[in-house]
Amino acid sequence: MTPTPPGAAGISGAPGASGAPGASGAPGAPGAPGAGGLSAEHEELAKTVRRFARGEIAPVIGGYYENEAFPYPLVEKMAQMGLFGLPFPEEYGGMGGDYLAFCLALEELARVDSSVAITLEAAVGLGAMPVYRFGNETQRRRWLPDLCAGRAIAAFGLTEPSGGSDALATRTTAVRDGEEWVVNGSKAFITNSGTDITVFVTVTAVTGRRRDGRPSISTIVVPSKTPGFTVAPGYSKVGWSASDTHELAFDDCRVPLDHLLGEEGRGYAQFLSILDEGRIAIAALSVGLAQGCVDECVRYLGEREAFGGKLGESQVLQFKVADMDARAHVARLAYRDAAQRLVAGRSFKREAAIAKLTASDAAVVNAREAAQVFGGYGFMNDTPVGRFYRDAKILEIGEGTSEVQRMVIARHLGFDRPR
Repeated sequence: MTPTPPGAAGISGAPGASGAPGASGAPGAPGAPGAGGLSAEHEELAKTVRRFARGEIAPVIGGYYENEAFPYPLVEKMAQMGLFGLPFPEEYGGMGGDYLAFCLALEELARVDSSVAITLEAAVGLGAMPVYRFGNETQRRRWLPDLCAGRAIAAFGLTEPSGGSDALATRTTAVRDGEEWVVNGSKAFITNSGTDITVFVTVTAVTGRRRDGRPSISTIVVPSKTPGFTVAPGYSKVGWSASDTHELAFDDCRVPLDHLLGEEGRGYAQFLSILDEGRIAIAALSVGLAQGCVDECVRYLGEREAFGGKLGESQVLQFKVADMDARAHVARLAYRDAAQRLVAGRSFKREAAIAKLTASDAAVVNAREAAQVFGGYGFMNDTPVGRFYRDAKILEIGEGTSEVQRMVIARHLGFDRPR
């Protein structure tokens, strides 16, 4: 299948069965020349998404953001471009691309708006990817075609109101009853869980106990509108105001046994793998926001006049923006290195944590600095910089907090778990 974005065809290396060594894509796959090197196909894809973001998203996103409305028309256009199927094989309706291509698209979208970018990230990385990574062939062919086409989206229900970063504290349960699972519990902060095109949420639930007393966690697909599955009203959020986020409740919610995703009791390992990959994607999104801050500051300083000249003539402001650009560049190298390791089938857990930590920090600092450069205009929601400032903080929290990333890195350095 040839995707709509010019140049996207031929991006090789669809994701393999896991993000660990053995995933498809060889060291010679596109982007392999170096941590920042891209193939011609990847470069063209990035340019295509950049044109879309600037031409289609930028002129209208302010209204969606202000009204806290989900941008269905923009999602439909991304679907027509093939973005929801970028990293999946053509046999399931995907574009046959790789994970780096997906991350490049996220970066370019987030240079303009993070709500649209996180909608794509969650739909692909958290909604469709678990089905591709861990589902059986019947499940893949049942659910992936619509998800890859963007006709439908799915969500991943991990976080719970009382759990936070402690995923082993999962209280949601799923108990066998005949040919069904009976699911009870709740989830919090679940992206893409309540839209008109959401078809299911993959839920982590305790399905038993191990010999050591720890919970045995499994992942189960719960279709939307299943009796007993309630989606609460959307949250009032500080940022990402044009994305969809809800708390979910399950009250004797019954789904067939064949909705178990992967092996029973392997849910904890599965979502850790998904989070490792997702950290690369969030790093790419963070880099987009950080670079968007640079873009806006360069434009503003070239136009704004004060004290008898262009603000851009001030060396103090030049140095501030130069530092911002350097942060974005270093973070970009980090996420591309992690993505290329994933595509090549190499270990990437440490690199993903480094990328996510570095890039989210760059986004938060650049957003703060950009708001300072813009002065009062940087505090207005109708400016991109004002939205960047509000959107940045969550990047240090979602897909594993910055503290969790430091824990992961420390383990790879050989440190024991802290007392």
